[in-house]
Amino acid sequence: MEQQEGKGNRFSLWMLAWPIFIEQFLQFLLGSVDTLMVSRISDNAVAVVGFSNQLFNALMTLFATVASGAGIVIAQKIGSRKEEEARTVAIIAFNVTAAIGLFLSLILIAAPRQIAAMLQLPTELLPLAEVYISIVGGGMILTAMMAVLSTAIRNTGNTKGPMMTAIGMNVLHIILNYGFIFGELGLPKLGLTGVAISTVACRLLATLVLLFNFLGSFVRKILPRDFSVFDRRLFKEILVIGWPLGVNSASWVFSQLAIFSFLSILGTTELTARTYMNTLESFCFLLGFSLALAVQIQIAHLYGAGKTKEAYSAVFRVLKVGLPLVIVNAFLLVLFGEHIMKLFTRDQNILSLCTVLLWLNLLLQPGKMVNMAIGNSLNAVGDTRYTMNISLIFMWVVATGCSYLFGVWFGFGIVAIYLSMISDEYIRGVLSYFRWRQRKCLRVKEADLQREREREKDDACNTECTPSPAI
Repeated sequence: MEQQEGKGNRFSLWMLAWPIFIEQFLQFLLGSVDTLMVSRISDNAVAVVGFSNQLFNALMTLFATVASGAGIVIAQKIGSRKEEEARTVAIIAFNVTAAIGLFLSLILIAAPRQIAAMLQLPTELLPLAEVYISIVGGGMILTAMMAVLSTAIRNTGNTKGPMMTAIGMNVLHIILNYGFIFGELGLPKLGLTGVAISTVACRLLATLVLLFNFLGSFVRKILPRDFSVFDRRLFKEILVIGWPLGVNSASWVFSQLAIFSFLSILGTTELTARTYMNTLESFCFLLGFSLALAVQIQIAHLYGAGKTKEAYSAVFRVLKVGLPLVIVNAFLLVLFGEHIMKLFTRDQNILSLCTVLLWLNLLLQPGKMVNMAIGNSLNAVGDTRYTMNISLIFMWVVATGCSYLFGVWFGFGIVAIYLSMISDEYIRGVLSYFRWRQRKCLRVKEADLQREREREKDDACNTECTPSPAI
């Protein structure tokens, strides 16, 4: 009884959300300090880091399919008390994801300059991009393993493990960045190359720590020989949920990569401004994103346990908290954003652009919060094809298509691109809201549970009515 109560507390929204928030805040801090330190090298270096990160995020979707699907299946299995199956799902996901990460690492080491040129990076930035992409991209296998390990650990209800790992990774990364950029702490002054080396070194250590936590995350400890386990039925379950998630994630990231390419066409100033804005925007939805991720884990667990009414209402509780938070944070950025921006750059053209974009961000964030919370909730109950379909349509027609049409073709620039992205968020948010209100997957689950109860009742009746054999 105590064990079950402890497990329930482990899956409460607050217990899930606060470590995720701290972890995400530290990741935000890492990105901000990274950008701040890289800005001491040059604005061109900042543009290369921003562009490269979009590329890496795009490639990460290739293994996010398995990692994200596995995370939801793990939470559902634990909710339905199938711990052994949850453990097997985690092992399968790790093996497949690591293999995909290794494949991507080899590609990025072999052709970094060609990839950057193909994606329309300005010619003057190609030498820096070649170095940064080859080193950081060469560690893509570490990124893949970190993603699947963090997701698996988090969906067992242990959100503190990834949080503690993030703390250590951030502290070490800041120290190494400082040493490599400024030639301090006995380290050579390597500029952007040093930042890349620092990134890979920190990811290696974080991967080792997460792997250690992963081995003990389930009721039965994972041993080295267990990594040979493969269950076709469970892998199919991962893919049924995971492949639409992967397509959805790929749709968003590749659309963002396309938009970064449009910004490259507009010029280095616009590309750099967007990179700085990415850093500032992250501040707005840190708590909102943490709540959305926490409610996904909680709803998947409740759904697996057959508690459909609690699962349905959970998302509305999150929105009541998350929407005010992102609005307040976005408004604070309007008030203080320009002063924060001066920590990164003194270029007046970039500062002027960012001042306008901060006001647009105030409009963007509520739509993004609704999208994150309800979209994650739909994914948690297995309605991943719906979120995939609306993403494919509206991200490409509205966010990407209109960005090119109005931003590049008609020449309205980065403001038109932002308005296109805002429109996409609100359209998908509204559609997701009405889908959740329909309770489609929840009704299917309720019907399945009703049939299962009827079978159990019939079995019990048959057992009672069967006469005992004569002696």
